[in-house]
Amino acid sequence: MAGSGERAVRTRARLAALLANASVAALRAADGRVAGVYLRADTPGFLRLAVLSGLPGPLFRPWWRVHVDRPLPVCDAYRLGQPVVLANATEAVRRYPQFAAALPFPFASVHMPVPGGGEPLGVLAVLRPVSGDDGDEPLDRELLARLAEGLGTELRALAGGDPDALVWDGEPQCVRPPAVRPPQAAVGRFTWDPGTHAVRADDRLHTLLGLAAGDFAGTGTALAQALAPAEAYRVLAALRDTAAGRPPGAPLSLRAADGAPRLLDLWAAADDGALPCEAHGGAVARVGGVVFDPGRAALADGAADQLPQGVLCLDRLGVIVYANAAAARFTGRAREALLGRTLWDALPWLTGPPYDDHLRGALLSPEPVHFHVRRPGGAGGASGEYDGFAVSVHPGDDLLTCTLVPASRMEAPGGPPPPGPGVAAGPATAAAYRPIALAIALTDAVTAEQVSAVVMRELLPAFGGRRLAIYLLQERHLHLAWESGFPPGFLEPFDGVALDARIPAVETLATGRPLFFESMRQLARTYPGLPLDAEEGSRAFLPLIASGRPVGSCVLGFDRPRGFSAEERTVLTALAGLIAHAMERARRYDSEAALARGLQQALLPSRLSAHPRVETAGRYLPGTEGLDVGGDWYDVVESGDGLALVIGDVQGHGVQAAATMGQLRSAVRAFALGDRPPDEVLSGTNHLLIGLDPGQFASCCCLRLDPATGRTRIARAGHPPPLLLSPGDRARRLDIPGGVVLGVDPGARYPVTELVLEPDAILALYTDGLVERAGADIDDGIAELRRGLDRAGAAAARRDGLTLSGVADRLTAAARHADARPDDVALLLARRLRHG
Repeated sequence: MAGSGERAVRTRARLAALLANASVAALRAADGRVAGVYLRADTPGFLRLAVLSGLPGPLFRPWWRVHVDRPLPVCDAYRLGQPVVLANATEAVRRYPQFAAALPFPFASVHMPVPGGGEPLGVLAVLRPVSGDDGDEPLDRELLARLAEGLGTELRALAGGDPDALVWDGEPQCVRPPAVRPPQAAVGRFTWDPGTHAVRADDRLHTLLGLAAGDFAGTGTALAQALAPAEAYRVLAALRDTAAGRPPGAPLSLRAADGAPRLLDLWAAADDGALPCEAHGGAVARVGGVVFDPGRAALADGAADQLPQGVLCLDRLGVIVYANAAAARFTGRAREALLGRTLWDALPWLTGPPYDDHLRGALLSPEPVHFHVRRPGGAGGASGEYDGFAVSVHPGDDLLTCTLVPASRMEAPGGPPPPGPGVAAGPATAAAYRPIALAIALTDAVTAEQVSAVVMRELLPAFGGRRLAIYLLQERHLHLAWESGFPPGFLEPFDGVALDARIPAVETLATGRPLFFESMRQLARTYPGLPLDAEEGSRAFLPLIASGRPVGSCVLGFDRPRGFSAEERTVLTALAGLIAHAMERARRYDSEAALARGLQQALLPSRLSAHPRVETAGRYLPGTEGLDVGGDWYDVVESGDGLALVIGDVQGHGVQAAATMGQLRSAVRAFALGDRPPDEVLSGTNHLLIGLDPGQFASCCCLRLDPATGRTRIARAGHPPPLLLSPGDRARRLDIPGGVVLGVDPGARYPVTELVLEPDAILALYTDGLVERAGADIDDGIAELRRGLDRAGAAAARRDGLTLSGVADRLTAAARHADARPDDVALLLARRLRHG
């Protein structure tokens, strides 16, 4: 077992190194800014971004996992097995409006399927800048095609006939490509060959370290000692990890022999011979590295310290590699606390919507981006002098240069205030596509809460708003459905207001006309006596009307007085219509989903069969994403002198999944009532499902328990393994053999494992919704559930009144209180009782 685990780790390391090198090679071949490789996901029908070169992964989280049927170029390339080439932004808008709206910047892109014999193994994608919409820059498609073909050959050889070896189920690894521009005086570069241990360094590194050219030409150990004598072990470990395809996520902060700070950055080099090889256990042939001297960089760039504005430099993965004195002062962070950290880690108030959009624009577009940001809480003392900034981001091949100017220095006495927070003066394309982005985002929102969240994320930042309230009409009253940014409790008196009230949220709906107030003084003059939530600011009240039917009202709030141009009023009015239609659809969906929930609850057992010597407890939690009903179920059936315990999970969601679940539950009960062993129960149910041909499959775990002797026989059909907590012991996972899922192979066999359930032992059956987490291994989730069973069992053993039902509540508490459950959750517990 250990050998198998080690092989899996080595295979994963070799896969990571192979993909990293392929992405960097594609960057060079296409003269690109960004490259990535998508592989099949662990969930059928999905692709996952496995490697991303040249961009910070967190800024592109929405594209980490995509369904193959989505209207995106990478999905078409995979599904059709043909390259998709978009020469410019105009072609992207024409062919893939959703893709263009999500990344509204002037770039070209190439998406090459990676051949896999039958269907593609994945897609190699490259984004490259263009000088204009003509997109006449040369592109060697044949070279990219050969790279994709070579990658496919390497992947097939790596898999060795096991397609699961090429499934990617975690976050993408982010690769920092080699620098394009020559290094500066305070930067030195080197390469290290893990096979020969030879180090090659440029003259700048020798100068930086104060060494002669041959002082560390022998091994990486000598290099590590020269870089940081007291931390040489960290350098060596980082070199080896990078050679295995696991480069550090950020530059390492080190200390030289004299205590001077240094930053070490490493990547998997993509030179000739850099592909994985058996001789090195899957390691790449070369590791590239660069050493920064932050102190000398500050001296070399001493002029930047004299500038009144703050200056930050980020590499293409979002890591801060330089900060001048003003940037440290404005942000309230020491330079040492900024260097080597990602922007969203060091300055979280400069990330999130809409600032992520601006950073994406600077990374993908040659044009600088300008916007304003307000820092929550301010900095620089009680005066809050540095609570807002005018930010400019200037793109470069290797670095982004950001300048920060305090908002207080932007305002002349009596002059106009700066634009509202988040208003960009960056690429004009972004502003033009904002309505399209909102419309597309609304198509994926299926509940009223999701629609409101989309409006908050897309509409409010686009116009610099800070407050949002959405009211929905029900029985001639407006009820508050969503609020953000208003003082706590301020909107409560307006919740449930009748349609005859003279307030702007009602009148905008009654008249069907939007109301714009450029200042709070204007709002107070129009509605005397109306309570106001602020003394300064402006407001927009938009009617939500869908196909002539009133739906509700939308309130946008701004912290500063501002005008609304004719274009802005037109766009906001149109967007209000989109919101209204989305809300109307969401309300219908909520009603239909409630009916479907009722159907599903009716199919689940209202009570479990009882036995005087066996205690059982079951829990079911529906998924919350999209409110589609699922196919999880559990049951306890009296069978002869014992009990049959069953848990199952039908693939997919929706009414069809619930209907299939009901049929399977009935079939399992019928077979179990005939006192059949668990393997025959599963085989019979498997044949029934294949005969029904619903186009779905299901996992299932079935066991037969004799309460008198504790004899337990278990069979599995593609289902997660049970857990067992014996008295005086720790919970353990029962790794029993199993067969394929039901509904696939009519000749499938389901081996039976036999064990004895001791008195007071707890057996736990569960579905994958309880243990699966996005970006995490399911084994980690099973281990966490096992630890939870340990804790609950210990509490029960202390006789503190914890029943088996209480154990079930504890094990499902985290899922029950989670903000979102992407899948249904089912849990079935059984405990064999002692005599008397």
